[in-house]
Order: sequence, then structure tokens, then C-alpha cells
Amino acid sequence: FFLFSCYNQERNCKAFKTGKFTSETTVEGKKYTTTFERNDSIQIEHFNNIIDTFNIRWINDCEYILENVRPKNRAEQRAVHVKILNTKDLTYSYEYSFVGETKKQKGSVTKM
Repeated sequence: FFLFSCYNQERNCKAFKTGKFTSETTVEGKKYTTTFERNDSIQIEHFNNIIDTFNIRWINDCEYILENVRPKNRAEQRAVHVKILNTKDLTYSYEYSFVGETKKQKGSVTKM
């Protein structure tokens, strides 16, 4: 007999390449909320009254690399790899890590 999953996770990642979004992630037990707007190649984030601009390089429809355009310190110079895990309606869940690191964090994004 065949063993197939009856549950297929939706991954309509193209719907999230552009627009305005709110992101929630929890790091070391503390929840962080960020709003951002992006087009196919630039993402502008608003977090704690700070605005940052990132270049986006799409690896495929569901993975991309973020690089800070004007890093203020060494940590901000590090690129971040983001992978969209699944999508549903106006929301997607994702995991991210600094490029080259194995420790991953998770979060969710809602399109406004």
C-alpha cells in the first residue's frame, strides 16, 4: 500500500513577494513585532521607531537573502537567509538564520 500524507501544506509564496506586512517572532521568550513593506528587491522595515532598508535576493519563490543596505555595526553586516515554510490566506510562517549558521528562529508574517 501507498503511504501519502493527506495534509499538504500550502506554499503560495509568490503572493508575498510584494506588499505591506506585519511580522511576529519570539527570541529567547520575548515577542517582537515589525512592520515592513517590500517590492521584489527592497524591503523597508520599521521596528522600535527605527527604519532599516534591506536588499532582497530571491533564491527561489520561497527563499530569499536579506542584506542591510546601511549596516551600523558588524552584526548588521551579516546577511539573513529566510525560508517560507507554509502559507495560508494572508499569512505565512518562516524560519530564518544568519547565512552560514545552523541555529534557526521561526516567525509568522501577515499581509496587510
